[in-house]
Amino acid sequence: MRDHDDKLRPSLLTRREFLEGSAASAAALTLFPRSGRAETPTAVPANKTITLGCIGVGAQGTRVMMDFLKIPDVQVVAVCDVNRETSDYSEWGKDELVNKERKLLNDPAWGSDWKGPTCGRVPAARLVDAYYRNVRKLSNDRACGGYNDFRELIAEEHDLDGVVVCTPDHWHAHIAIHALRHGKHVFCQKPMGHSVHECALMAKAARETGLATQVAVMNEASDATRHLTEWVAADVIGQVREVHNWSQRPYWPQGIERPKEVEPVPDGLDWNFWLGPAPERPFNHVYLPFVWRGWNDFGEGSIGDMGNYSFDTMFRVLELTAPTSVDGSSTPLFPETFPLGEIVHWEFPARRDRAPVTIHWYDAHLRPPRPPELLPGELMSDPGDGEGMLLVGDKGKILCSFEGQHARLIPSSRMKSFTAPPDNLSKSPGAYREWLDAIRGGPKPRASFEFEQNVVEALLLGCIAVRAGTKLEWDAVNKHITSLAEGKPEDLDAANAQLNPPARDPWKLG
Repeated sequence: MRDHDDKLRPSLLTRREFLEGSAASAAALTLFPRSGRAETPTAVPANKTITLGCIGVGAQGTRVMMDFLKIPDVQVVAVCDVNRETSDYSEWGKDELVNKERKLLNDPAWGSDWKGPTCGRVPAARLVDAYYRNVRKLSNDRACGGYNDFRELIAEEHDLDGVVVCTPDHWHAHIAIHALRHGKHVFCQKPMGHSVHECALMAKAARETGLATQVAVMNEASDATRHLTEWVAADVIGQVREVHNWSQRPYWPQGIERPKEVEPVPDGLDWNFWLGPAPERPFNHVYLPFVWRGWNDFGEGSIGDMGNYSFDTMFRVLELTAPTSVDGSSTPLFPETFPLGEIVHWEFPARRDRAPVTIHWYDAHLRPPRPPELLPGELMSDPGDGEGMLLVGDKGKILCSFEGQHARLIPSSRMKSFTAPPDNLSKSPGAYREWLDAIRGGPKPRASFEFEQNVVEALLLGCIAVRAGTKLEWDAVNKHITSLAEGKPEDLDAANAQLNPPARDPWKLG
């Protein structure tokens, strides 16, 4: 099978050649252009295919890449991953990935030689080439480029319009900001950043460049979010004073110590580059694939993973801004991983004609007390789900699924005479299409970096409050924790330090 790393085309340099090359190449690999600003973006015309590079093509990155492959006015021209190829990725079910690829290619024999769920830059490039050759029947012979370093991809693929970022969370900001500063539109997995400081820089870069950004929460495009927004705006339950939100996550390891064992780095994995801005440590499979979410240096635990979905809905439905305080508690804390379970409370101020509201988060199968309005045997969550959301208003309650789906009034007797408000809010063409239309000069995507900054900032403050084990007061204007309800002065300093954790050279963002 052709190696999609350095044998693909004469112009594709190896990483060593690229890094040790000319002054022009060195400048191209700088994290930001010297000007700090990309040129004014030009809309991609309707008669031109939008060209994309997919950065991070593990299991989730491959799923997202397949979604973009199926869009007629898009061509994936390059992929990037620090892992060349392994067969140890996580799936949602047995043979999930290979079956999706077989369906995409209409090839029941595809992946028959896999030893397990197989991902990385080489299999991703193979998949891209096979799709365009055998399904789309493209006449050109352009092969998909495969890169270890995202900076090389952006520098070498001169006609690239945008990038799709599906790396672990600690890489999102560095790749997204670099891409924006080099004139590329960005679609990024959630949560958008790994720290409050990173999120602010990402939003700033999006504003300054005017390029299209979209975070992959998808809720901004859902009918459920739109309908729930209409119910609350129509005063169906009066002023919303509380929201309870519960999740069964995590189902990856948390509440563990750093392993003492040192394992050999798998062949083809650039472990130092995988770590990137995170502190150096020996390799161990306890960090990847997928299980990195439970580690402070790489992920945000359950709050950052699932909370980004439900909080995106709540921010839209309730028109939330920034919280004034956050209070966290948990099972026993560990130095480097998130705890097994958490309960967090956010207090949000009044907004225009909206009353102050408190949001309560529960994970690890914890949940709020059962509402007395439920009948015996009536479930708080969808069958087999174990997750949900409860909005408490002055005139009633809405019980729904975790992200706002299947909304219903309780007690159920209220639904018998209930007439839903008119469907007045505009529908979305979908999260992918919003972003692609914006690349062509259309409206700004609804989950842009500018919007998602406040959402993810609130979630990250929840993580900090859990680590502090007490209530923190938040100054949203100056991005500063002003006080802790309990603790010593050094505890407040430690909490504020988490707003902008240190990064290894050369990955400091300023």
